[in-house]
Amino acid sequence: MSSDLRFESTRRRLNGQQAETVDRLTSAAVEVLREKGPGGLAVRAVAARAGVAPATAYTYFSSKGHLIAEVFWRRLDDHVTEMPDGGSTADRAVAVLRDVALLVADEPELSSAVTAALLGDDPEVSHLRVRIGTDIRRRLVAALGEESDDDVVNALEMVYAGALVRAGMGYGSYSDMADAIESAALLILR
Repeated sequence: MSSDLRFESTRRRLNGQQAETVDRLTSAAVEVLREKGPGGLAVRAVAARAGVAPATAYTYFSSKGHLIAEVFWRRLDDHVTEMPDGGSTADRAVAVLRDVALLVADEPELSSAVTAALLGDDPEVSHLRVRIGTDIRRRLVAALGEESDDDVVNALEMVYAGALVRAGMGYGSYSDMADAIESAALLILR
């Protein structure tokens, strides 16, 4: 992982064995989602798949939303955007936004669950939502340069967030939204 946050749950710091349990739970969550879809996801089913007691799973995750938000956070934290060679500022910003939008696009069940989880009101999800938003903002600022305009960064964040909500509402696939994000970002960055 790109940081030591693998060993830090939103609820507490983890030792190696605890981190391994959390890894098993997050992997099992994706497997359960693939098989049963978002409606079939339950922390108990994930715990059974991971080979841990439900009480153990709830020690680390307050809800299925918290668990899915953690899955997305880990994927984002592990992912590095390849910047276009010789690309413009706009090319770099679009690469960041497109990359993040496509992070779970090839897994429709996970994409749908992530959108629902990140819109939830669980305090543990709120904590992860801040981490995710801060990381995406950091990536955008790096792509735009340190002299980037806060209003431009805010507008690009709104485009990204709005597109993912639209995808979650069924107005198009996450791949479609990546294309829409690119178009909107280029309008902003002209």
